[in-house]
Amino acid sequence: MQPKYIRNFCIIAHIDHGKSTLADRLLELTGTVSSRDMKTQLLDKMDLEREKGITIKLAPASMRFCEYELNLIDTPGHVDFSYEVSRSLAACEGAILVVDATQGVQAQTLSNVYLAIAADLKIIPVINKIDLPSADIERVTSEIMSLLGCRKDEILPISAKTGMGVNRLLEQIVTEVPPPKTNIEDHTRALIFDSYFDDYRGVILYVRVVDGKLEKGDLIKMMAQEAEGLAIEVGNLTPEMVDTQKLVSGEIGYVVTNLKSVQDAHVGDTITLVSTPATNPLPGYKKVQPFVYAGFFPESNEDYHALKDGVSKLSLNDSSLSFSLENSPLLGFGMRIGFLGLLHLDIVRERLVREYGLTPVVTNPSTDYIVKLTNGTEIDIKSASDLPDATLIDEIREPWIKGELITPQAYVGPVLSLIASKRGLQTNLSYVDEQVVISFEAPLANLLTDFYDSLKSLTSGYGSFNYELSDYRPGDLVRIDFLIAGEKIDPLSVVAHRGAAQALARETLAKLKDIIPRQNFKVALQAALGAKIIAREDISAFRKDVTVGLYGGDVSRKRKVLEKQKRGKKRMKKFGKVDIPAEAFFVMMSKD
Repeated sequence: MQPKYIRNFCIIAHIDHGKSTLADRLLELTGTVSSRDMKTQLLDKMDLEREKGITIKLAPASMRFCEYELNLIDTPGHVDFSYEVSRSLAACEGAILVVDATQGVQAQTLSNVYLAIAADLKIIPVINKIDLPSADIERVTSEIMSLLGCRKDEILPISAKTGMGVNRLLEQIVTEVPPPKTNIEDHTRALIFDSYFDDYRGVILYVRVVDGKLEKGDLIKMMAQEAEGLAIEVGNLTPEMVDTQKLVSGEIGYVVTNLKSVQDAHVGDTITLVSTPATNPLPGYKKVQPFVYAGFFPESNEDYHALKDGVSKLSLNDSSLSFSLENSPLLGFGMRIGFLGLLHLDIVRERLVREYGLTPVVTNPSTDYIVKLTNGTEIDIKSASDLPDATLIDEIREPWIKGELITPQAYVGPVLSLIASKRGLQTNLSYVDEQVVISFEAPLANLLTDFYDSLKSLTSGYGSFNYELSDYRPGDLVRIDFLIAGEKIDPLSVVAHRGAAQALARETLAKLKDIIPRQNFKVALQAALGAKIIAREDISAFRKDVTVGLYGGDVSRKRKVLEKQKRGKKRMKKFGKVDIPAEAFFVMMSKD
């Protein structure tokens, strides 16, 4: 296919605005997928994506429309997977911006627009779900015009569900999205924008060929990793793999390789040929910085190797997943895994359960902290249990985020109060039609647990939130330890601001009291700041009526039996062990 007949584009939107449904209609109307094989969310191949109704992994697909080849990349909409969006944009020349006619411009809409503008893409604005009775096309049109500075006639009203207006969108893609700028005669350079490991075929790369061509049987080289391999098969995705023998400049497709590990072909690396190598690699991607860390431990030590293998295999398909080995005196050997957000954490945990039959014990999520010691050295800790003694610490710096929040005007007051309660600082407030855009800065750790749920509750579900990591700032931070029956439980330790330490300790102990089962002896739950106990809860013991068989006689008979029971409980409290359920280690995330 000649480059002038190729159009590479992606679909970007806020979560649940209809990206996957629009991709379904495009595949159906272009005849790429027959009506018999058509199903909803066709490009969402994971069961989790279908159940949750969200896109987790980007998915490319090639279509034919008239004499043109249209290469589509469907992208996720949730803030946790914005890295997937940035990878898609780097492989395209155009982007379809989908906005829900009932919800209007949302936080991730703004974020994706900024990414598309930074990548210098042609943006085609689309209003979806115009067939719904609650659609407010005039208001949403006004919001998009304010956001993009475009004319009203440039915004396409469509219904991805019924197919209304989608044919006109296909024509607009052909006329407005520019063809790829390429050089077929130049040395081969192809950008890897995704990769995964297939159990039967090995490492499979999704690539955008920028210069030259890539043919079946070529010896290829990864310019950054300097790894070499063989292109066993190359072709297009329709969305199934179709062997085309070669990919030419401007095309998007797949390459089946003989590489043994995805680590040999990092996302963002440049493929060239061993025989005629290129000298300059293509601009790659920035390294993914995890925001959230959590410990994953097996229920039994026998499952440790199965957990390690499962996480390793998931990391092959998820380039944003990072992990390191961890050892806990209480939970044994496990892994400390870095995630892009709490939804990312939940997806990985669910995949370990479903795909590998594991039931991992997950500890409370936390961020990383930079600790400056009194001797001048700096260490990066990812778990509160790794924090050194307070006498050795000169300063602790915590990550802050730049957030953008969109809410209807009626909810501005409660939302600003919510930001202030999380130690956040409002930096800007602007209006997009009837919506208010609030820019703020806040410590990431304070937003991990219930910020998103509180926002949705305060705004009756209309608020949306997007963020990116800003910098690390010093704060008056302390480590809170939790003791169960006098024994310190390291996996429960958290780092918190000194001013909020006592309230957090009381809240956590109240949750632990509900989760930990009662014993035959009284169990003390305590929270400590260094050597000082700052909060306490008690789990009362089971009471057995040992005097039930004593009828009549002197009261001293009953007293003797009760004294014997009291001594037994005291001895049991001294030697008894409390069985801590797995839910206790994830107590910060449990709802009240």
